[in-house]
Amino acid sequence: MNRLTVRNLNVFYGPLQAVRDLSFDVPESEIVTLVGSNGAGKTSVIRAVAGLVPVRRATVELDGKSMVSKRPEGRVRLGLATVQENRELFGSLSVDENLRMGGYHRTDLLAYDLAFVYDLFPALASRRHLRAGALSGGQGQMLALGRALMSAPTLLLLDEPSHGLAPNLVDEMFHLIPRLVRERDLSILLVEQNAGKALKVASYGYVLETGSLSLQGSSQELSRNPRVKQLYLGG
Repeated sequence: MNRLTVRNLNVFYGPLQAVRDLSFDVPESEIVTLVGSNGAGKTSVIRAVAGLVPVRRATVELDGKSMVSKRPEGRVRLGLATVQENRELFGSLSVDENLRMGGYHRTDLLAYDLAFVYDLFPALASRRHLRAGALSGGQGQMLALGRALMSAPTLLLLDEPSHGLAPNLVDEMFHLIPRLVRERDLSILLVEQNAGKALKVASYGYVLETGSLSLQGSSQELSRNPRVKQLYLGG
């Protein structure tokens, strides 16, 4: 069964069309990645699914429920969480306050999930009273991801999770992503400039070029595809 179903997605910024008639699925408990160069439309897809930009003539369903008419906060209540590339932290609030803001709409198991996030990211546990604005880039990414998990999502949208991270932290992030699928029963839509890393953790991938779908297939198929190897995997 599909966790996310998208059909005929079109995204416009004024007269400029960023995404054209895109259709794709994210199955339950799997990682699907969108691969493409800068400007291919990957972030626009994330923003459209999250409800941050309007769409035209599209079907966007989470667990069979339409999200097209729902505002971003309504999509969160359905089980959607997003980690944007710029992280969007509340810099003047503490780490702990940021995490609790992620579960603002919940009344159940908030303490349990807070303990899970601190166990997942010990660096945050030791800085729980520190202002989020004082964190390093890597710690900020941990906090953004932890805050998303606090909403108890079933579908997680990750937009460039390795952006601005040191190489060792990139490796840690890509070890963590499959763990979240296993331990939290999550489905993940992953947008990542590092196509090699993304295809290693994903089960399926879609390749975007100038807003349109150019290729799709299992991660193994895409990793062997000569065009993908030349354009996105360094030859």
